[in-house]
Amino acid sequence: MEIFDYDHILLLPRKCRVESRSECDASIEFGGRRFKLPVVPSNMKTVVDEQVCAWLAEHGYFYVMHRFDLDNLAFVRTMKAKGLFASISVGIKPQDVATIDQLAAEGLAPEYITIDIAHGHADSVREMIHHIKTRLPDSFVIAGNVATPEAVIDLENWGADATKVGVGPGKVCITRLKTGFGTGGWQLSALKWCARVATKPIVADGGIRHHGDIAKSIRFGATMVMIGSLFAGHEESPGRTVEVDGQLFKEYYGSASDFNKGEYRHVEGKRILEPIKGRLADTLIEMEQDVQSSISYAGGRKLLDIRKVNYVILGGTNAAEHLLM
Repeated sequence: MEIFDYDHILLLPRKCRVESRSECDASIEFGGRRFKLPVVPSNMKTVVDEQVCAWLAEHGYFYVMHRFDLDNLAFVRTMKAKGLFASISVGIKPQDVATIDQLAAEGLAPEYITIDIAHGHADSVREMIHHIKTRLPDSFVIAGNVATPEAVIDLENWGADATKVGVGPGKVCITRLKTGFGTGGWQLSALKWCARVATKPIVADGGIRHHGDIAKSIRFGATMVMIGSLFAGHEESPGRTVEVDGQLFKEYYGSASDFNKGEYRHVEGKRILEPIKGRLADTLIEMEQDVQSSISYAGGRKLLDIRKVNYVILGGTNAAEHLLM
């Protein structure tokens, strides 16, 4: 197995088949709905809040609301009242089980439920999937996070509708430094490895630094790409605004950081400052245009045509660039 990450790979163009890149369709079907882009902002407190999630849903984008200091029932009620789909996160603790029971009792079935824990290959996740599927059988369950084919196979067999792949590759994650485990530095290779055995969609989570990494994720098997740092730092972002030497930044910190936990215990995340990027809508338009360009370079017209291209691995231990099928 080749070990590589996003910076080590370039995709190879095929003959262009469109007159204009704007003809290319960057949308994706996921969980019975079609979204404008195969991207979703990370379900983190400094990336999304209720307002951002509602805006994304209204404008045709997928979202996953975070699970920290949040009343999931109230959130689902609000989204349903607005005629929007509800996509929430839960953990695996008793209060999370109780949340599922309360949603079922009130007839509030979220369209999407993400089981969001750092090490998702666990019996506790199996039990949570079973509980959700028993109480809210119509909800689309995304489970993670995992890093191996074995874990993907297990989660799918346990009933997950999609798996989230990525342990510690994010910009504010220090899992590999604190524990010695994870996909930091080889996330794209881990995605390829997991996608080989997957029979259901994969959400590639973390390690995205540039818009071109979205196309690389699709090429190696992702259906949806979860992105933190590129979505943090917008005017609408919920992170605190900080001024440093006259420049404005937004706080961005990991879900396993002490900033998010409120205590220094089992910390696997850190805080950074992201320069304010402007409006989220402008970034999404630029992302869509860049993905359309990726599709045109792939010689395609629709998103998954990117999966047909060849690629090269750059540098490393290779004597030269190697063309791989």
